[in-house]
Amino acid sequence: MDERFSIALPRAAYTVPVMRQFMGGALEANGVCAECLSDILVAVTEACANVVDHGDPAPGYEVLARVRHGFCTLEIVHTGRYFNPAVVPPRPSPDSESGRGILLMRELMDRVVFDTDPRDRITVYLAKRLCVAPSLTDPRLTTIPVPR
Repeated sequence: MDERFSIALPRAAYTVPVMRQFMGGALEANGVCAECLSDILVAVTEACANVVDHGDPAPGYEVLARVRHGFCTLEIVHTGRYFNPAVVPPRPSPDSESGRGILLMRELMDRVVFDTDPRDRITVYLAKRLCVAPSLTDPRLTTIPVPR
């Protein structure tokens, strides 16, 4: 199975639940189990909320998903300010009201990569091994679009 789907939305808070409902339905229709679906939806919701909150001056964003070889990969793409994930503290202070999004993404997904290209296009790559998926060393998985 190799299924792909995407959604492009304006960078506005009301679009995050729209994306979540669309992705949830599409992933569920492609047989993603409830536990994996929950993890994926929390992670992609956090990534999209970060675009909405911190993605100036991007007018919109796109979420691309792929279910292939027992993995789900997602790309959250926008054109905005450069983002360096290395400067994000590994854990926010207990009394902080924000700063948990990247931590949640990293805890719930098998791989999280942030990339910026020369045209200031910022992409967050998320990958999750689905239930009863092949090993990460499976040679068929070399084409999964998660860089480095």
